[in-house]
Amino acid sequence: MGRRVGVLGGTFDPIHVGHLVAASEVRSQLALDVVLLVVAAQPWQKTGTRALTPAADRLALVQAAVADVDGLEASSLEIDRGQGPTYTADTLAAMPDDDELFLVVGADVANLLDTWVRPEEIRARATLVVVDRPGTSVHHDELRADGWRVETVHIPLLEVSSSDLRQRLAAGRPIDFLVPPGAVREIEKRGLYARNR
Repeated sequence: MGRRVGVLGGTFDPIHVGHLVAASEVRSQLALDVVLLVVAAQPWQKTGTRALTPAADRLALVQAAVADVDGLEASSLEIDRGQGPTYTADTLAAMPDDDELFLVVGADVANLLDTWVRPEEIRARATLVVVDRPGTSVHHDELRADGWRVETVHIPLLEVSSSDLRQRLAAGRPIDFLVPPGAVREIEKRGLYARNR
């Protein structure tokens, strides 16, 4: 019998406490063996919207953020696959067949699944886990009617975003307590997100 594995994909540019709270709550509430934080190499929905921090740097930040957290792991699966856009269907297909997969998404993403590439493959391979924060709404009944297996995990409302963190860093403002200490050290060591990078 395989593991119960949560898959939380993202750009993580940079990773922050909101990502970790979501991953930790999903693992606890659904009794998962592990939640993989899968760093997107070339997220197709963000291509051309802004310059991304190199994938190797973003992976190092995630690794540092979860280094001492039981049950959360950084995953380089999409980076290791090589060049080209990053699609969730390909990522799930690369996971061991005997693993029971739980794809973790935010409420905003859950309402856009019909815009994804090959959603029918994702639906067949994984249970959808919608991270529901206060003030968000998801049409769970519609998702189930479309054939999705859906779980909902409620988390506290945390007003933190990667775009805000990049702006704070560029302005020389602190990010302490918004980003895990290990990731903060990696950001400083690598000189990431500074205005004159």
